[in-house]
Amino acid sequence: MPKSILEVAKLTEEFFMGTSAIHASMRRLASTLGEMRIAFAVAGAMAANAHGHRRTTADVDILIRGEDLDCFKQRYRGRGWVDKFGGSKNFRDAVCDVNIDVLLVGEYPGDGLPKPVAFPCPEDVREIGADGIPYVSLAALLELKMASGMTAPHRPRDLDDVIQLIRVNRLSLDYVESLNPYVHEKYRELWRAAQIDDDR
Repeated sequence: MPKSILEVAKLTEEFFMGTSAIHASMRRLASTLGEMRIAFAVAGAMAANAHGHRRTTADVDILIRGEDLDCFKQRYRGRGWVDKFGGSKNFRDAVCDVNIDVLLVGEYPGDGLPKPVAFPCPEDVREIGADGIPYVSLAALLELKMASGMTAPHRPRDLDDVIQLIRVNRLSLDYVESLNPYVHEKYRELWRAAQIDDDR
C-alpha cells in the first residue's frame, strides 16, 4: 500500500537522524557478523552516506565472501534472518523488516559480466566509520558504482551517486590516479559534470 506524504516524511526524518529501521538492521547485522569474526563491509547507499552523500535507501548492501555468507546463513537462517527466496544469496532481516543485498567477493558489478573491476575482499577496502561499522572506502565505492553504471543502463543512480560524492568530498580531477584505469574516462566525465553549478 502506498505511503502517505506524512509517512514518507517521517521515514525520511528517521533515516537522516540515524534511527530508521535500515540503520537498526545495519547495526544488528554488523554486530552479528562481528561476533562471528566474519570480514565484511557495508557498501551501496549506506556507504555513500558514510562518505558524506546524504540520501535515503530501503536496504543494506554488504560486501562479503561466499563461504562467510554460507557460514552466517547456516547459523542464523530462520533466527531473525530469512532468505528472500530459495537459493537467493540475498536475505531479509525479519526483525527490522529490511532487505539485505549481498555483493560477493570476486563477482562483478553492473551487468555481472567479467571486467577489470570486481567486488574486492572487504578487509582490503574497508574503513571504520564514526559509528564503528566497516564501510567500503571512498575509492572502492566510486570504482564499483562507476563500473555498475557503465555496464547496467538501468542503474543511472550509481553514476549520480558518483557525481554527488565528487562534490561533497571536493575531489580533484587528479583523484582519478587512485582509481582503476577501467573507470578513468568515466570519472573524468562525471568530474566535469560535478563542476556544473545548478544555481548559476
